[in-house]
Amino acid sequence: MTTIPGFEHRRVPVADGVTLHAAVGGSGSPIVLLHGFPQTHLMWRHVAADLAADHTVICPDLRGYGASDKPAETGPDVYSKRTMAADVVALAAALGHERFALAGHDRGALVAFRAGLDHPAAITHLACLDVLPTLDMWDVMRGVTAAVGFHLYLMAQPPGLPEQLIGASPDAFFGHFLDLWINDPAAIPAEVRAAYLDACRAAVPSIVADCRASAGIDVEHDRADLAAGNRLRMPVTVLQQDWGAALGYDAAALWRAWAPDLRHDTVTSGHFMAEESPVEIARALRELMAR
Repeated sequence: MTTIPGFEHRRVPVADGVTLHAAVGGSGSPIVLLHGFPQTHLMWRHVAADLAADHTVICPDLRGYGASDKPAETGPDVYSKRTMAADVVALAAALGHERFALAGHDRGALVAFRAGLDHPAAITHLACLDVLPTLDMWDVMRGVTAAVGFHLYLMAQPPGLPEQLIGASPDAFFGHFLDLWINDPAAIPAEVRAAYLDACRAAVPSIVADCRASAGIDVEHDRADLAAGNRLRMPVTVLQQDWGAALGYDAAALWRAWAPDLRHDTVTSGHFMAEESPVEIARALRELMAR
């Protein structure tokens, strides 16, 4: 199994019938790193090893991904970002950390965003990599430019068809994004790519359920927070590709509406920036935790 050198693997119960797998290493103030789609905790392997020099680093597989449990989708809450954020807070607490910094990429960034809104007493610093908040994401994806997110529309459909279509050729589906979204293919070597595909192949229903929630209950939660004036109270760093220029929106302005203490930067690497530019990402996370 491909692993993060020097990290130990833990299985930690976080909710009724749900246990998360996590790689844990280093010592010092804690930071939790949440992976994106179509990946596992391994996407953080370089950044985690760097940060472990002076931080306790916790890299879980999200509910429904990797070696973590994959409960059946029996309702919208099972894979809501609210539920998945509660998993992360419970994981950190079980490992002895009531307060911690949190960084997420892609799907993990949406979980991190929700954790920051729902658990401000626990999250000291927040980083979100290459996403918009769910509510804003759906608002900016319009017309033919929305084709870049075709997978989100597919997985938003009711249970049955998305799982059947993706399950019929999972390596082609998930591999498409691993190939399309990267500027430097060497950043995801063959053994890591194989690990991602193996993990996704075994998790089609739960991955679809995660994305389906973002077209339903997650939007409801974001709308409620926006109406109530709930905002991210901690220092926030957002790193993104320049999607705003491509799709016609001001990404920093959208984020600033949620995060008053915001540092927003665009990057030149591809979507998988923690693997393509790990030194820069680790530096940005250290700078965030120093704020």
